[in-house]
Amino acid sequence: MQDQQSQVEWRGQDVPVSTRFDDPYFSLENGLGETTHVFLHGNGLPGRFRPGFHVAELGLGTGLNLLATLDLWRRTGQEGSLRFTSFEAYALPAPDMIRAQAAFPRLSEIAAELAPFWHAEVTRIILHDLEFTLVAGDARDTLPGWADQADAWYLDGFSPAKNPELWQPALMGEVARHTATGGTAATYTAAGFVRRGLQDAGFAVTRCQGYGRKRHMTTASKPGESRVAR
Repeated sequence: MQDQQSQVEWRGQDVPVSTRFDDPYFSLENGLGETTHVFLHGNGLPGRFRPGFHVAELGLGTGLNLLATLDLWRRTGQEGSLRFTSFEAYALPAPDMIRAQAAFPRLSEIAAELAPFWHAEVTRIILHDLEFTLVAGDARDTLPGWADQADAWYLDGFSPAKNPELWQPALMGEVARHTATGGTAATYTAAGFVRRGLQDAGFAVTRCQGYGRKRHMTTASKPGESRVAR
């Protein structure tokens, strides 16, 4: 998992900032609050959860989205396993992930449960209620060959202004192709070219209230009835 070129600077004690993209890994105001508003609520969760529900994301980052989703899964008493796939080109070293996660005490139990897997640099984690897969590499290369579809997408790359490659129309097209009918996507950005890329890919796109100081964010849905996850 570890990429030697992946570098982090710390703002204060607990906010990691990518030196590659000059962008923080999560909101300076409240990373967990942003994840909850943008990715969980933005995808209609937990209301859409069912056994085998599959979340995919562009950008594992600190693992915060994974922890928050699994926490919500457990707190709402879901049955079966949550499936979660992350596409990540520049994986953080385990010590940086764990230091960043420590900023969110509510997630400490799950963070501790997963910490040994990050240290072991695994790409698969199987628990009684989680099937996690890390797909390493540039998503522009890895997503087209992915043989699955997600019920919900977290589009969580660094800012489109600083990491435009992860927001290009061709990649949004692949996201749509790998979204189940009735599936959804959400992102913190409301950049026009991102919304147009999602629309051109076949999503119904909505600009809605963002988190904190961000005025707007984007949600998207793939027309049709949601599938019944396994």
